Amino acid sequence: MDLRIFIEPQQGASYDDQLRVAQAAERLGYDAFFRSDHFLAMGGDGLPGPTDAWLTLGGLARETSTIRLGTLVTSATFRQPGLLAIQVAQVDAMSGGRVELGLGAGWFEREHAAYGFPFPQRRFGLLTEQLEIVTGLWSTPVGETFSHDGEHYTLVDSPALPKPVQSPLPVIVGGNGPRRTPALAARFAAEYNTSFPEIADIPTRFDAVRGACEEAGRDPGTLKLSAALVLAVGRDEAEFTRRAAAIGREPAELREHGIAGTVPEALDRLAQIRGWGADRVYLQVLDLSDLDHLELVAAEIAPHLR
Repeated sequence: MDLRIFIEPQQGASYDDQLRVAQAAERLGYDAFFRSDHFLAMGGDGLPGPTDAWLTLGGLARETSTIRLGTLVTSATFRQPGLLAIQVAQVDAMSGGRVELGLGAGWFEREHAAYGFPFPQRRFGLLTEQLEIVTGLWSTPVGETFSHDGEHYTLVDSPALPKPVQSPLPVIVGGNGPRRTPALAARFAAEYNTSFPEIADIPTRFDAVRGACEEAGRDPGTLKLSAALVLAVGRDEAEFTRRAAAIGREPAELREHGIAGTVPEALDRLAQIRGWGADRVYLQVLDLSDLDHLELVAAEIAPHLR
Protein backbone atom coordinates (compact mmCIF):
# COMPACT_ATOMS: atom_id res chain seq x y z
CA MET A 1 0.00 0.00 0.00
CA ASP A 2 1.35 3.40 -1.00
CA LEU A 3 1.76 6.20 1.51
CA ARG A 4 1.34 9.74 0.22
CA ILE A 5 2.02 13.01 2.01
CA PHE A 6 -0.86 15.49 1.93
CA ILE A 7 -0.62 19.05 3.25
CA GLU A 8 -3.01 21.97 3.84
CA PRO A 9 -0.96 25.08 2.93
CA GLN A 10 -3.91 27.46 3.30
CA GLN A 11 -3.42 27.01 7.04
CA GLY A 12 -0.13 28.89 6.77
CA ALA A 13 2.71 27.84 4.48
CA SER A 14 4.95 29.62 2.01
CA TYR A 15 6.17 28.04 -1.21
CA ASP A 16 9.50 27.36 0.49
CA ASP A 17 7.72 25.55 3.34
CA GLN A 18 5.98 23.31 0.83
CA LEU A 19 9.18 22.72 -1.14
CA ARG A 20 10.97 21.60 2.01
CA VAL A 21 8.27 19.02 2.78
CA ALA A 22 8.03 17.82 -0.84
CA GLN A 23 11.77 17.31 -1.12
CA ALA A 24 11.87 15.51 2.24
CA ALA A 25 8.99 13.26 1.14
CA GLU A 26 10.85 12.44 -2.08
CA ARG A 27 14.11 11.71 -0.24
CA LEU A 28 12.31 9.47 2.24
CA GLY A 29 10.62 7.38 -0.44
CA TYR A 30 6.99 8.44 -0.18
CA ASP A 31 4.93 7.71 -3.27
CA ALA A 32 3.53 11.21 -3.74
CA PHE A 33 3.21 14.75 -2.43
CA PHE A 34 -0.28 16.23 -2.64
CA ARG A 35 -1.71 19.50 -1.46
CA SER A 36 -5.17 20.91 -0.92
CA ASP A 37 -6.61 23.56 -3.24
CA HIS A 38 -7.96 26.21 -0.86
CA PHE A 39 -7.58 29.97 -0.47
CA LEU A 40 -8.79 30.59 3.08
CA ALA A 41 -7.56 29.23 6.40
CA MET A 42 -9.98 27.13 8.40
CA GLY A 43 -9.01 28.49 11.80
CA GLY A 44 -5.96 30.65 12.52
CA ASP A 45 -4.66 33.57 10.49
CA GLY A 46 -3.22 31.54 7.62
CA LEU A 47 -0.09 33.70 7.39
CA PRO A 48 1.66 34.36 5.07
CA GLY A 49 -1.46 33.75 2.98
CA PRO A 50 -2.65 31.26 0.36
CA THR A 51 -0.65 29.86 -2.51
CA ASP A 52 -2.17 28.69 -5.77
CA ALA A 53 -2.14 24.91 -6.06
CA TRP A 54 -1.17 24.55 -9.70
CA LEU A 55 1.38 27.37 -9.68
CA THR A 56 2.96 25.72 -6.63
CA LEU A 57 2.97 22.28 -8.25
CA GLY A 58 4.59 23.74 -11.36
CA GLY A 59 7.43 25.02 -9.20
CA LEU A 60 7.72 21.72 -7.34
CA ALA A 61 7.76 19.87 -10.66
CA ARG A 62 11.08 21.54 -11.48
CA GLU A 63 12.55 21.10 -7.99
CA THR A 64 11.80 17.39 -7.54
CA SER A 65 12.56 14.47 -9.82
CA THR A 66 10.73 11.28 -8.85
CA ILE A 67 7.83 11.92 -6.47
CA ARG A 68 4.33 12.17 -7.91
CA LEU A 69 2.46 15.46 -7.47
CA GLY A 70 -1.19 16.41 -7.31
CA THR A 71 -4.20 18.03 -5.68
CA LEU A 72 -6.68 16.59 -3.23
CA VAL A 73 -8.79 18.10 -4.57
CA THR A 74 -9.06 21.00 -7.00
CA SER A 75 -12.46 22.64 -6.81
CA ALA A 76 -14.51 22.83 -9.99
CA THR A 77 -15.59 26.33 -8.94
CA PHE A 78 -12.09 27.84 -9.08
CA ARG A 79 -11.10 27.43 -12.74
CA GLN A 80 -12.69 27.14 -16.14
CA PRO A 81 -12.17 23.58 -17.39
CA GLY A 82 -10.30 24.59 -20.54
CA LEU A 83 -7.81 26.56 -18.47
CA LEU A 84 -7.52 23.74 -15.94
CA ALA A 85 -6.76 21.23 -18.70
CA ILE A 86 -3.96 23.47 -20.01
CA GLN A 87 -2.51 24.09 -16.53
CA VAL A 88 -2.45 20.43 -15.53
CA ALA A 89 -1.04 19.28 -18.87
CA GLN A 90 1.71 21.88 -18.62
CA VAL A 91 2.67 20.88 -15.07
CA ASP A 92 2.68 17.25 -16.19
CA ALA A 93 5.18 18.17 -18.89
CA MET A 94 7.24 20.21 -16.42
CA SER A 95 7.43 17.18 -14.13
CA GLY A 96 8.20 14.63 -16.80
CA GLY A 97 4.85 12.91 -16.34
CA ARG A 98 4.36 12.80 -12.56
CA VAL A 99 1.09 14.68 -12.09
CA GLU A 100 -2.36 13.54 -10.95
CA LEU A 101 -5.50 15.66 -10.92
CA GLY A 102 -7.87 15.35 -8.01
CA LEU A 103 -11.13 17.11 -8.87
CA GLY A 104 -14.16 17.79 -6.69
CA ALA A 105 -17.26 19.97 -6.54
CA GLY A 106 -16.00 22.44 -3.90
CA TRP A 107 -17.62 23.05 -0.53
CA PHE A 108 -16.10 25.96 1.42
CA GLU A 109 -18.45 28.85 0.70
CA ARG A 110 -16.57 31.45 2.76
CA GLU A 111 -13.41 31.23 0.69
CA HIS A 112 -15.45 31.85 -2.45
CA ALA A 113 -16.91 34.98 -0.92
CA ALA A 114 -13.49 36.12 0.31
CA TYR A 115 -11.89 35.99 -3.13
CA GLY A 116 -14.84 36.54 -5.43
CA PHE A 117 -15.36 33.04 -6.78
CA PRO A 118 -18.98 32.25 -7.69
CA PHE A 119 -20.44 29.56 -5.45
CA PRO A 120 -23.60 28.11 -6.99
CA GLN A 121 -25.69 26.05 -4.62
CA ARG A 122 -25.79 23.22 -7.13
CA ARG A 123 -22.27 22.28 -8.16
CA PHE A 124 -22.44 18.65 -9.16
CA GLY A 125 -23.32 19.53 -12.73
CA LEU A 126 -20.25 21.78 -12.90
CA LEU A 127 -18.04 18.94 -11.71
CA THR A 128 -19.52 16.47 -14.18
CA GLU A 129 -19.00 18.80 -17.13
CA GLN A 130 -15.48 19.67 -16.01
CA LEU A 131 -14.59 15.98 -15.96
CA GLU A 132 -16.15 15.54 -19.40
CA ILE A 133 -14.22 18.49 -20.79
CA VAL A 134 -10.83 17.92 -19.21
CA THR A 135 -10.71 14.24 -20.12
CA GLY A 136 -12.22 14.98 -23.53
CA LEU A 137 -9.59 17.60 -24.35
CA TRP A 138 -6.75 15.31 -23.31
CA SER A 139 -8.05 12.29 -25.21
CA THR A 140 -8.79 14.09 -28.49
CA PRO A 141 -6.20 12.95 -31.08
CA VAL A 142 -3.67 15.55 -32.18
CA GLY A 143 -4.92 17.25 -35.32
CA GLU A 144 -8.58 16.84 -34.37
CA THR A 145 -10.81 19.26 -32.46
CA PHE A 146 -13.00 18.99 -29.39
CA SER A 147 -16.38 20.64 -28.85
CA HIS A 148 -18.74 20.60 -25.90
CA ASP A 149 -22.23 22.07 -25.61
CA GLY A 150 -23.41 21.74 -22.03
CA GLU A 151 -25.50 23.50 -19.44
CA HIS A 152 -22.51 25.26 -17.88
CA TYR A 153 -19.75 25.31 -20.51
CA THR A 154 -19.46 25.59 -24.28
CA LEU A 155 -16.30 24.81 -26.23
CA VAL A 156 -16.24 25.15 -30.02
CA ASP A 157 -13.60 23.45 -32.17
CA SER A 158 -10.89 23.51 -29.55
CA PRO A 159 -7.50 22.27 -30.81
CA ALA A 160 -7.40 20.38 -27.50
CA LEU A 161 -3.79 21.27 -26.81
CA PRO A 162 -1.48 20.79 -25.01
CA LYS A 163 -1.54 17.08 -24.23
CA PRO A 164 -0.21 15.73 -20.95
CA VAL A 165 2.90 13.55 -21.03
CA GLN A 166 0.88 10.74 -19.45
CA SER A 167 -1.83 9.14 -21.51
CA PRO A 168 -4.10 8.98 -19.70
CA LEU A 169 -3.18 11.37 -16.93
CA PRO A 170 -4.63 9.92 -13.70
CA VAL A 171 -7.78 11.63 -12.47
CA ILE A 172 -8.89 11.26 -8.85
CA VAL A 173 -12.53 11.80 -7.93
CA GLY A 174 -12.93 12.58 -4.26
CA GLY A 175 -15.96 12.84 -2.05
CA ASN A 176 -18.13 11.03 0.43
CA GLY A 177 -21.47 11.06 -1.37
CA PRO A 178 -23.17 7.64 -1.43
CA ARG A 179 -24.33 7.53 -5.06
CA ARG A 180 -23.36 10.33 -7.47
CA THR A 181 -19.69 10.57 -6.51
CA PRO A 182 -19.07 6.82 -6.93
CA ALA A 183 -20.81 6.98 -10.31
CA LEU A 184 -18.50 9.80 -11.44
CA ALA A 185 -15.46 7.89 -10.20
CA ALA A 186 -16.53 4.81 -12.12
CA ARG A 187 -16.97 6.88 -15.26
CA PHE A 188 -13.91 9.14 -15.22
CA ALA A 189 -11.40 8.29 -12.53
CA ALA A 190 -8.26 6.24 -12.12
CA GLU A 191 -8.76 6.54 -8.36
CA TYR A 192 -11.57 7.12 -5.88
CA ASN A 193 -10.70 8.90 -2.64
CA THR A 194 -12.67 9.23 0.56
CA SER A 195 -11.39 12.15 2.62
CA PHE A 196 -11.55 12.16 6.41
CA PRO A 197 -14.39 9.67 6.75
CA GLU A 198 -15.36 7.94 9.94
CA ILE A 199 -13.03 4.94 9.96
CA ALA A 200 -15.91 2.49 10.18
CA ASP A 201 -17.45 4.01 7.03
CA ILE A 202 -14.47 3.30 4.78
CA PRO A 203 -15.53 -0.23 3.69
CA THR A 204 -19.03 1.05 2.91
CA ARG A 205 -17.58 3.84 0.74
CA PHE A 206 -15.34 1.39 -1.09
CA ASP A 207 -18.21 -1.04 -1.63
CA ALA A 208 -20.33 1.77 -3.09
CA VAL A 209 -17.72 2.67 -5.69
CA ARG A 210 -17.13 -0.98 -6.56
CA GLY A 211 -20.87 -1.32 -7.11
CA ALA A 212 -20.89 1.79 -9.30
CA CYS A 213 -18.13 0.28 -11.44
CA GLU A 214 -20.14 -2.91 -11.90
CA GLU A 215 -23.23 -0.91 -12.87
CA ALA A 216 -21.15 0.99 -15.43
CA GLY A 217 -19.71 -2.20 -16.87
CA ARG A 218 -16.22 -1.45 -15.53
CA ASP A 219 -13.99 -3.93 -13.76
CA PRO A 220 -13.79 -2.62 -10.16
CA GLY A 221 -10.21 -3.82 -10.02
CA THR A 222 -9.21 -1.10 -12.49
CA LEU A 223 -10.11 1.68 -10.02
CA LYS A 224 -7.67 2.42 -7.23
CA LEU A 225 -9.14 3.11 -3.79
CA SER A 226 -7.72 5.51 -1.24
CA ALA A 227 -8.46 7.37 1.97
CA ALA A 228 -7.09 10.62 3.38
CA LEU A 229 -6.59 10.70 7.15
CA VAL A 230 -4.79 12.93 9.61
CA LEU A 231 -1.35 11.77 10.75
CA ALA A 232 0.02 12.00 14.30
CA VAL A 233 2.42 9.25 15.31
CA GLY A 234 5.08 9.04 18.02
CA ARG A 235 7.80 6.61 19.01
CA ASP A 236 6.14 6.56 22.41
CA GLU A 237 3.09 8.06 24.09
CA ALA A 238 4.89 11.24 25.10
CA GLU A 239 6.01 11.97 21.54
CA PHE A 240 2.54 11.26 20.19
CA THR A 241 0.96 13.56 22.78
CA ARG A 242 3.43 16.31 21.88
CA ARG A 243 2.55 15.99 18.18
CA ALA A 244 -1.16 16.07 18.96
CA ALA A 245 -0.73 19.27 20.97
CA ALA A 246 1.32 20.86 18.18
CA ILE A 247 -1.65 20.64 15.81
CA GLY A 248 -4.27 21.52 18.42
CA ARG A 249 -5.93 18.11 18.56
CA GLU A 250 -6.82 15.76 21.39
CA PRO A 251 -5.01 12.39 21.46
CA ALA A 252 -8.20 10.38 21.90
CA GLU A 253 -9.91 12.14 18.98
CA LEU A 254 -6.90 11.58 16.74
CA ARG A 255 -6.83 7.90 17.59
CA GLU A 256 -10.50 7.66 16.65
CA HIS A 257 -10.26 9.50 13.34
CA GLY A 258 -6.72 9.20 12.02
CA ILE A 259 -3.48 7.34 11.63
CA ALA A 260 -2.48 8.15 15.16
CA GLY A 261 -0.88 6.94 18.35
CA THR A 262 2.31 4.95 18.71
CA VAL A 263 3.96 3.18 15.78
CA PRO A 264 2.24 -0.19 16.47
CA GLU A 265 -1.15 1.54 16.67
CA ALA A 266 -0.58 3.31 13.35
CA LEU A 267 0.51 0.05 11.73
CA ASP A 268 -2.63 -1.70 12.98
CA ARG A 269 -4.85 1.05 11.57
CA LEU A 270 -3.12 1.03 8.19
CA ALA A 271 -3.31 -2.76 8.03
CA GLN A 272 -7.03 -2.54 8.73
CA ILE A 273 -7.56 -0.05 5.91
CA ARG A 274 -5.44 -2.11 3.55
CA GLY A 275 -7.59 -5.12 4.44
CA TRP A 276 -10.64 -3.20 3.25
CA GLY A 277 -9.02 -2.77 -0.15
CA ALA A 278 -7.17 0.55 0.03
CA ASP A 279 -4.36 0.89 -2.49
CA ARG A 280 -2.98 4.02 -0.83
CA VAL A 281 -3.46 6.35 2.12
CA TYR A 282 -2.91 10.11 2.08
CA LEU A 283 -1.32 11.15 5.36
CA GLN A 284 -2.49 14.66 6.26
CA VAL A 285 0.56 16.39 7.73
CA LEU A 286 -0.44 19.56 9.58
CA ASP A 287 2.85 20.56 11.25
CA LEU A 288 5.10 21.28 8.27
CA SER A 289 8.08 22.11 10.48
CA ASP A 290 8.25 18.58 11.93
CA LEU A 291 10.18 16.67 9.28
CA ASP A 292 11.19 14.11 11.90
CA HIS A 293 7.55 13.00 11.79
CA LEU A 294 7.95 12.06 8.11
CA GLU A 295 11.24 10.33 8.86
CA LEU A 296 9.64 8.24 11.61
CA VAL A 297 6.84 6.99 9.38
CA ALA A 298 9.23 6.31 6.49
CA ALA A 299 11.60 4.32 8.69
CA GLU A 300 9.27 2.40 10.99
CA ILE A 301 5.90 2.16 9.22
CA ALA A 302 6.30 2.30 5.44
CA PRO A 303 8.57 -0.78 5.15
CA HIS A 304 5.84 -2.97 6.68
CA LEU A 305 3.35 -1.93 3.99
CA ARG A 306 5.42 -2.68 0.91
